[in-house]
Amino acid sequence: MDKFSLFDLEQEEVDSKYTAKISIPQYLPKAECPSIYELVSTIKYDELVSDIINSSVTDEQKEFLLKAATRHLVFNYAKIADYYAHQDKEMQELMEKSALVLIDFEDAIANGYAKLDHRIVDLALQQYSVKEKLGKG
Repeated sequence: MDKFSLFDLEQEEVDSKYTAKISIPQYLPKAECPSIYELVSTIKYDELVSDIINSSVTDEQKEFLLKAATRHLVFNYAKIADYYAHQDKEMQELMEKSALVLIDFEDAIANGYAKLDHRIVDLALQQYSVKEKLGKG
């Protein structure tokens, strides 16, 4: 290698609290499907909507504030994942498009949630090549 030896690369990984390893946990859905009402808490959102509707601001301002209030919806992603596992294909696809569940990388790119940069590919290939040379590939 140019600037670093293979030992330097191994030592850097040992010394660092960060790693380039990608480990995706396997999700096992629960047998019971949660109620759709358990998937999101609307407490703060509902308060804001009520205040906005009852306010004297303009209709345009209300429209804006109502959109902004959606930031206060609190999603329970563990329950969303359980719910997803019990749904038909159409609902699952819609949930994936809304990024409510972890989707595979190809789908994330296709749906616009991730952008694959050639530098990432180059780095991944370089790391794979180094590990292969070390006999760890």
